[in-house]
Amino acid sequence: MAGRIAQADIDEVKARVNIADVIGERVALKPAGIGSMKGLCPFHDERSPSFNVRPQVGFYHCFGCGESGDVYTFLRQMDHLTFTEAVERLAARIGFTLHYEEGGPAPEMSGRTRLFAANAAAAEWFRLQLMTPAADAGRRFLGERGFDAGAAAHFGVGFAPKGWSGLMDELTKQGFTREELINAGLVSQGQRGVYDRFRGRVVWPIRDITGQTLGFGARRLFEDDNGPKYLNTPETALYKKTHVLYGLDLAKRDIARGDPRRVVVVEGYTDVMACHLAGVTTAVATCGTAFGADHMGILRRVIGDDAAAEVVFTFDPDAAGQKAAVRAFASTRGIKAQSFVAVAPDNLDPCDLRLQRGDGAVRALMDAKAPMFEFVIDQRIAGFDLATVEGRIGGLRAAAPIVAELRDPILRREYERVLARRLGMDTGEVHGAVTSAARAEQRSEKDAAAPRAVAAQAAASTPEPELRVTLATLPRSAEVALERDAMMGFLQYGHRIDPELRRRALELPMRHAGLDAVRQSVAAVEDLSRTGWAADAVSAVREPYRSLAAELLTGPFPARDDDHATVSAQDLARRLVTRSIDSRKRELLGAIQRVPAESEQGRAVRLELRELDAERQRLAADSQ
Repeated sequence: MAGRIAQADIDEVKARVNIADVIGERVALKPAGIGSMKGLCPFHDERSPSFNVRPQVGFYHCFGCGESGDVYTFLRQMDHLTFTEAVERLAARIGFTLHYEEGGPAPEMSGRTRLFAANAAAAEWFRLQLMTPAADAGRRFLGERGFDAGAAAHFGVGFAPKGWSGLMDELTKQGFTREELINAGLVSQGQRGVYDRFRGRVVWPIRDITGQTLGFGARRLFEDDNGPKYLNTPETALYKKTHVLYGLDLAKRDIARGDPRRVVVVEGYTDVMACHLAGVTTAVATCGTAFGADHMGILRRVIGDDAAAEVVFTFDPDAAGQKAAVRAFASTRGIKAQSFVAVAPDNLDPCDLRLQRGDGAVRALMDAKAPMFEFVIDQRIAGFDLATVEGRIGGLRAAAPIVAELRDPILRREYERVLARRLGMDTGEVHGAVTSAARAEQRSEKDAAAPRAVAAQAAASTPEPELRVTLATLPRSAEVALERDAMMGFLQYGHRIDPELRRRALELPMRHAGLDAVRQSVAAVEDLSRTGWAADAVSAVREPYRSLAAELLTGPFPARDDDHATVSAQDLARRLVTRSIDSRKRELLGAIQRVPAESEQGRAVRLELRELDAERQRLAADSQ
C-alpha cells in the first residue's frame, strides 16, 4: 500500500516551487531589501506591511503576529490542508510525479479536500450540461446579454438542468457520499429526501483567489421556479460569502500589473463578465451580500499599501445603490488606496451598459469616476433643503462627522472647502463644525477605550506565559548588535561564507541567550548547500526564541547586493572571532601579572599571547 511521500520528493518539490509565486497569488508583495519581499499579512489585520518573504530560502515571517514557515506551512495555514495535501497540490502545480513509500500509512485526506474535489466535479458537470439540448434556455439567457460560448467557457459558466437529482447521481457515481455533497452545499435535505440544490438555472462557479471552486451562484430561468432570482451555495466549511469576491481569480494578475493598481467592484456575475469582456479586467463582485470590511481585507492584500491604488465601486443611482455606497465607504476607512464611485447613466448596470452602448461605454464609466468621499457627502446632504438656513445647518451637522474622519489635516481642509461649496456656507463655519465633530469622536473613542483599559489592567495583574523574543525586544548594546547582525548574516548568507571561518565563529557562544539558541541551531546544520537548510534551522530553534530566528532569516540585511552582503557576513564572522581573541588576551594579560615572568607558566602565557596577536593580524589581513 502506498504510504508516506518520499522525503526526497518533498524536498525536491519545495526546492522547485518559488514561495513568492504561491504567496503572491494572495498577497501583493513588493521588494524590501536584498532577496526579500514584503506585503500585508494574510493571517491578521494590519495597516502597514510586516509580512516578509525570502524566496531564496523559501521562508516567510510576519513581524506583527509572528506567523512563519515554508511554502507547505503557508498552504496548510491558508487552506487548512494536511501536510500530504499541501505537498500533492504543489507537486501538481509544477507537474512533478510523487513517489510513495511502500508499507507506510495511507496518505491523509481531509474533509476539506473532499469538498474541494466535489465542487470541482460539480463545476465540470455544470459546464458540460450547458452544451446539451436541455440547456437552450441557459444559452439564450447568456446570448441575450452578449455572452457567447467563449465567454461562458472563460468564466466556467454552466447549467443545472431541471430534475431532482441529476448532479447528485453523477457525483455519487464518482465516489462522493451524500453527506459530502450536503456539506459542500451541492444538495439539500428536505421532507422528500435529498435533492439537487441548483435546478433549472444558469450556474457560475465561485472561486477563491487561487482558482479553486468554493461554491456556486445560480440564476433562475423558468417561470415555474418559485425560488429566489439568485441562489448561492449556503455557508459551508469552504464558502463564506463575506470572505470571497467573484472574479478575483481572473482579475488578480491585471490588478497587480496595473499602474496604478485598480480594482472595480460591481454588483453581479454578469456585470463582472461584461466588464472583463469590455477590457475592464480588474472587475470583481460580492456574492449576494453587501461589500464589507472582510471584502476590503481581501482587496488590501491584493493591492497592498499602495497609496496610488484605486478601488472603484459601481452602484445604481437609486436609493438602494446610494445606501450601498455609504456602507462601502465605511469599509474603506483606514486604507491607503483611493476610493471612487462610478454611476452609470440611465440606471444602467455594466452589463446593460455594454449591451446598449458598447465596450467603450463601460471603459468610459471607469474614467468618469468621482471620489467616494464627495459622493458620500452628497448623499448625506441630499435630504436637506439647502435653500434654507435650517437645511444648510442640518446638512452641515450630517456631513461634518464624515469629514472629521479624515486624519490627514491637509486633506481634511480641502474637503472642508468642498463641503462649504456644496452647502453655500463660509469655510470657517464648516471648519468649526468639523473640529467639533472630531472632538466628539475622540471623546467617544476614549469612553469606549476605558473598559478595555480596565480589562487590560486586570489582565496585567495575572501572570502571563513567557513572551516570544523578537528583534524589538533585544537589549540595545554594541555587543548584542554584533551578535544580532552576525546571526542574520549566518542565516541568510551562511552558505556563502568561508566554511572554516563560519565554523570557528559558530563555535563561539553568544552572550545573549536567544541569539545563542539561534547559533546552536545553525551550527548543528551539516549541509549548508542543501535547499531549505536555513528554514529548517529556524524550525529547530527552541522556544521562546523561534520568532527571533524567523525575524533574523527574513529581516532586511544591510547591503547593496548579494556579493556585498556576503562580504559583510564574512566580516561579521571575523569580528566574532576577533572578539573572542581579544577577550582571551585580556584574561592572559591579567594572568601574566600574577605569575613569575621566567616561570614555565609565564612563558606559556607569553607564547599564547604571541599566537593570539599573530592570529588577529591574519584575520585583519583577510578582511583587506
